[in-house]
Amino acid sequence: MTSNEQTIDQATPPPWYKQFWPWFLITFPATAVIAGIITIILAVKSDDGLVKDDYYKAGLAINQTLELKQNARDLNLEANVNWDNSTQTISLKLSGKIQKLPARLSLQLAHATRANHDQTITLFLSPDKISYSGRMAIVKKGNWIVILEPEDKSWRINGRVRLPEQNIWQLNSE
Repeated sequence: MTSNEQTIDQATPPPWYKQFWPWFLITFPATAVIAGIITIILAVKSDDGLVKDDYYKAGLAINQTLELKQNARDLNLEANVNWDNSTQTISLKLSGKIQKLPARLSLQLAHATRANHDQTITLFLSPDKISYSGRMAIVKKGNWIVILEPEDKSWRINGRVRLPEQNIWQLNSE
């Protein structure tokens, strides 16, 4: 090999894929593309559950809800709820100026941020005509809104609980 050939070999740069700078410059756009794909996948797979299609009707229903709460205030209704975490059993005692206890109550557990975790439990009046009982599905940890209504939806009381930390709940009409 002559000295002239050696100079040419030394002057020829290695191919682009063996150099540092092209890979360094490709990293940033490639990272942005991957992050965009992950964002699209998360947006498609997860349901936020926060936006209602019929928001106008929901806004109109607020007045009806306020009327139901006022009916509960007029009756001075309160509910003491005991929840047994191990058996998922709920027992409830309702007090107030109510003439006759309804045969069934509807207890709705609404998750504060995830609508797909919500559940409605039907509570039945026990034979002693003093308390109600029912069973619920296992709930996720977090903050829950509790709504109690009779079948005829003539009143409504509600409250907030943190599950599974709270086993005793107080619901009132205030």
